[in-house]
Amino acid sequence: MEAIIKLKEDHSDGKRVFADRERTNILRKGEQGLILFLLQRIPKWITPNMMTGIGMFGSLIVFLSFILAGFYAKNYLLIGILGFMINWLGDSLDGRLAYFCKIPRKWYGFALDIVMDWLSIILIGLGYYYYADGNTRIFAFLFVVLYGWSMIISQLRYKITGFYQIDSGYLGPTELRVIISLILIAETLFTNAITYFAIAMVSLLLVINIIDTFKLLKAGDAKDKEEKL
Repeated sequence: MEAIIKLKEDHSDGKRVFADRERTNILRKGEQGLILFLLQRIPKWITPNMMTGIGMFGSLIVFLSFILAGFYAKNYLLIGILGFMINWLGDSLDGRLAYFCKIPRKWYGFALDIVMDWLSIILIGLGYYYYADGNTRIFAFLFVVLYGWSMIISQLRYKITGFYQIDSGYLGPTELRVIISLILIAETLFTNAITYFAIAMVSLLLVINIIDTFKLLKAGDAKDKEEKL
């Protein structure tokens, strides 16, 4: 009986915690299960803002891993994987913690999340810029620009449709962290591997953004026709 009650409580918590957005990324089921597991075990004195700070600290670690790898040895890039794990922890749990504790501040949290995500991407891109050699640094710039483009699409989609989504199909922030972490591992094993992966990632982001932009324009056109009725 207690197990049934606990299962119902978990289901109720899950619906409340993830009610403000629909995820489509590949890892969503496992990720949401892990988030709910962690939320039930976070000390009560930890606040959503503290989790946001933890996420930014993770991005700073990624930035420093690139700097250390550039000045000393490539193996320091592996520290960046720890940074991405910490970033995921803070970034994934800050807003979810607010909903879990029934203290959400929808627009405050929305604004803070966007700003912190942008600063995190700048830190990561800047770190890669200092690590890269010569003309390959352009991919650090393109990565930041293209990720910023995807963020703009997300905000415009929310404005037009009222539907907030942080994923582009099956690819979301979590998958991006995993991909970059694998790239860091590859770079420690194979010289200049990060350059080839950077080209592939920038190309992928470009294609995704172009597709999402056309979808956004189509939604905007439909909204215009709806408002004229």
